[in-house]
Amino acid sequence: MARLKRGRPIHGWLCLDKADGMTSTDAVGKVRRITGARKVGHGGTLDPLATGVLPIALGEATKTVTYVMDGQKDYRFTVQLGEQRTTDDAEGEVVATSDARPETPAIEAALPQFVGRISQVPPRFAALKIDGERAYDLARRGETVELAARPVQIDRLALVARPDPDHVVLELVCGRGTYVRALARDLGERLGCLGHVVELRRLRVGPFRVADAISLETLAQLVADDALPQALVPLGTALDDLPAMALTGPQAQRLRNGQRIRVAEHLLVGETGEDATVRAMAAGQVVALARLQGGELSPVRVFNLQT
Repeated sequence: MARLKRGRPIHGWLCLDKADGMTSTDAVGKVRRITGARKVGHGGTLDPLATGVLPIALGEATKTVTYVMDGQKDYRFTVQLGEQRTTDDAEGEVVATSDARPETPAIEAALPQFVGRISQVPPRFAALKIDGERAYDLARRGETVELAARPVQIDRLALVARPDPDHVVLELVCGRGTYVRALARDLGERLGCLGHVVELRRLRVGPFRVADAISLETLAQLVADDALPQALVPLGTALDDLPAMALTGPQAQRLRNGQRIRVAEHLLVGETGEDATVRAMAAGQVVALARLQGGELSPVRVFNLQT
């Protein structure tokens, strides 16, 4: 006897405006309870202190999470100068202080050193794993945590406000894997005054922008009004940067069945990268992610959007 699947078969993305004090896992659980969706995931962790864009994947959209997490991210954050903390944000304990307060021109002069492909050591209180355990679990037990530096891409870092001598407000555009807390820590060290994040808001993740984000309260009201489709973003939105290949109905069915198909490469819209991954489309809907080689499409991820 087939096992009955729990939850509603809802497919698409929600652009959630995460509230302060909530983990990303908490947010996923609340969305699951509100919508009753069968499968829910998120596209990029936000710390509890952080607010803003948290893309939530429902149903088949969970198969595209990697593509959202690879997208560029925008942040606005406030650094408090004069204190270093265990977590590199306001939730940690103070471990060092400084009376130095650099002038605004000195801060602006230091920012270009953090733009481009740079090497960054993640915070000790990070979700990265060391020998199978989360770094933050080891740090909370008082164990030594040593994380290797890794390359990250920062495309823009700008000072947008200096409300008082103790605080600076910055805007950041960066790639996957960048830790804003580590950036605040390193900037404070470079300036000789120490620093940590006291406020952080994510403004964009790939195609998802804060102007389109909704709160959990708004989501609950939409569900109560039977208007959830108004908030759902199509699954394929996360894949808009990939080239597209239009298929016939029979071609789409064979691809769904896991078969390779022959295609006319001149029908491809967009340019393929090194891995030649494309969106296979039929009747305006994403059928699969597929690998294009030698005039053949091979399914990589097949989407079943039937309810």
